[in-house]
Amino acid sequence: MLFNSLVFLGFITVVFLVYPRLRLRGQNVFLLVASYVFYGYWDWRFNFLLLISTVVNFWVGQRIHASNDQKQRKFLLFISVVVNLGILGFFKYFNFFIDSAASLLAAIGFEANLPVLRVILPVGISFYTFQTMSYTIDIYRGKLEPTENFIDFALFVSFFPQLVAGPIERAKNLLPQISKPRHITKKNFLSGLNLMLLGFFKKVAIADTLAPIVENIFADPAAMSSGQLWTGVYAFTFQIYGDFSGYTDIARGIARILGFELMENFNAPYLSRNITEFWRRWHISLSSWLKHYLYIPLGGNRRGRARTYTNLMITMFLGGLWHGAAWNFVVWGLLHGIYLAGHRMVLRGKKSDLSWSRTFHGWAADIIKIFLTFHLVALTWVLFRSSDFPSALVYLKGLFRFHQFTDLSASILFAGSLMIALDVAQTWSRSHTWLTDRQEIRIVRYSVAQLLFVSVLTASIAHIQTITPFIYFQF
Repeated sequence: MLFNSLVFLGFITVVFLVYPRLRLRGQNVFLLVASYVFYGYWDWRFNFLLLISTVVNFWVGQRIHASNDQKQRKFLLFISVVVNLGILGFFKYFNFFIDSAASLLAAIGFEANLPVLRVILPVGISFYTFQTMSYTIDIYRGKLEPTENFIDFALFVSFFPQLVAGPIERAKNLLPQISKPRHITKKNFLSGLNLMLLGFFKKVAIADTLAPIVENIFADPAAMSSGQLWTGVYAFTFQIYGDFSGYTDIARGIARILGFELMENFNAPYLSRNITEFWRRWHISLSSWLKHYLYIPLGGNRRGRARTYTNLMITMFLGGLWHGAAWNFVVWGLLHGIYLAGHRMVLRGKKSDLSWSRTFHGWAADIIKIFLTFHLVALTWVLFRSSDFPSALVYLKGLFRFHQFTDLSASILFAGSLMIALDVAQTWSRSHTWLTDRQEIRIVRYSVAQLLFVSVLTASIAHIQTITPFIYFQF
């Protein structure tokens, strides 16, 4: 069920009407049923995978907490990891590894007839798999006590606003909110609507408007001029940001109206001055997960420079593979690993922070850094969007032919400027809900809100025949 569909409009209307009239236990049961209806709308069979993950991790969490035998605790954690990654690996990576193995055998002279299955990728499986794994790992580490209430845990796994594209929530944040009474308040209702409005504007008015341009250019990069290819780069750079951050804003807005507070997943990433800062601002929940459950356990930066660079490369390699079962995603992750390792070499032990300079020269330097970081990131998006690795290479080569470079579209720059303006407003106000949080210049805020609403309505009517799914639903 897509947030930007009429079916979801009916679904969320029922939720908002019924939910406030129930008490805590009834609310949790109702939200659990609603979440399974929401998820099963794509394919009811997906609900069985969600249920298996829920049952296994609920049981494992309780058993780990009850055991004092370290070997048994490790074995139980092993069961959780194998079940979670086994399901994820089969549905997402089976054909990728089979195809790669067949290609490797063919390259060395062997003809392989390996089995290929038409496996349907369940929506959001990467997100809820990581979320449930963090639950059992935190219990194993002694940082979390398991819940005794199966309904609460099942809702933690399947909570519909963030189920299929995050944020990837930690149990220590979301579970306490599930177990405590919640109420819809006027403040949270207005703030949640504000987030939803911003999210729908990013998705419908910006991302979906750019989608046909991106599709046309990436479909045949060899036939495009350099200017058209750069147009495609900029268009997708802002499309994926509007699409993904738009989803997050909508999810956080819905959750806030219901009385929940989901973690911030984006913090003006295209205003980053270096690649390390970018990964502190982009897909924050995944960056945090990779840091705490992969990078630090590998040794982090505690075992010398060479090991630190290796750990960064391994983390980003797996981060790329998490995004998709294709070599272009793997190379995308490795490139970001090289970026991060290179930036750490430049820093030489200094810390990178998110604070801004207060001098003119400092601002000028920051603008140059933002420009360079933005383009480093934008070039890697070519790998992310291309259908395969060879197509990405053709695209990247074409960018630097500088043939008919004046074809660069001004409309793309306008759409990007709108996204950057929203981020500047967010950064200036230090809030995602600046349209309702700040009291000064009220008429300006109301005018902006009305403009965003009219833009969303107009774009929705224009796209009513071609509803575009969220990009991250495929992961």
